[in-house]
Amino acid sequence: MAADTAGRGVAPALTAEDLVAAVPELAAEATLELVDFRKVPGAWLEVEDIVDLADLLNKRSSDTAGIVITQGTDTLEETAYLLDLLYTGNAPVVITGAMRNPQMPGADGPANILAAVRTAACPEARGIGVLVAFADELHAARHVQKTHSTSTSAFTSPGAGPVGHLVEGQPRIHFLVPRQAPIGLPVRLACVEVIEATLGSEGSLLDAPADRLDGLVVAAFGAGHVPQTWAQRLGNLAARIPVVLTSRTGAGSVLTHTYDFGPGSETDLLGRGLINGGRLEPRKARLLLLALLRSGADQTAIRTVFATHR
Repeated sequence: MAADTAGRGVAPALTAEDLVAAVPELAAEATLELVDFRKVPGAWLEVEDIVDLADLLNKRSSDTAGIVITQGTDTLEETAYLLDLLYTGNAPVVITGAMRNPQMPGADGPANILAAVRTAACPEARGIGVLVAFADELHAARHVQKTHSTSTSAFTSPGAGPVGHLVEGQPRIHFLVPRQAPIGLPVRLACVEVIEATLGSEGSLLDAPADRLDGLVVAAFGAGHVPQTWAQRLGNLAARIPVVLTSRTGAGSVLTHTYDFGPGSETDLLGRGLINGGRLEPRKARLLLLALLRSGADQTAIRTVFATHR
């Protein structure tokens, strides 16, 4: 990021070389090859950007000890998870960024980059998929979420916790998350959106995009509940396209048969054909469904994959 002299704030401007130059300790850590893949705000990234990046990583993973990716934090958790779904290599992939830009006191970017490089070079990180390094914590892509808009400790893993830490500058992996089988790089186009249940919502968005959707993720109340007026429409959609039921809470699982108070309970919705999203929060569930659809998976295959996340 670089300051705008007109006082309009900061915008992406630093190259990979600039970022490395700000961390002189890196010279003693590894031999680095620098690549400027995209130079856009995180909010501008598209799924195709991440697909292209995954393709590059898959081609290069066999001739590198580890890979570090830096990006804006707006979509960092989604980049990490989608890469984790598409990446086929064993070389560690560690994603990081900064919550404070270089002009701010206590900028955290240099420390995060150093931690990411050290983790990417760590033999214990091989074969475990994509990690996120922030504030001396290491998070699995499946669990990590940005849970604060400005804090340097914004990245957490609700319901799971970090899989490791940097201790005296060295990465320590505490436990492993079972790695999901990679999904073939998407070749088809597909449209998947998220709709969130809110108090008293009429769910008008359930009707408007119905003909343009290939899949839908419902961010439901609590353990998987929606307003009763949504139930029939969701069932109708589930007869046509995959509809995944998740919780808007961001942690914990959608239940299967605990509540049965009628239309809109998890028992009712699953009975209408919705797919249980398990522990996946809505944004991750959307990316998984999107990747599966674009790879050509049918309803049976989609249900099988989501069943592993309960």
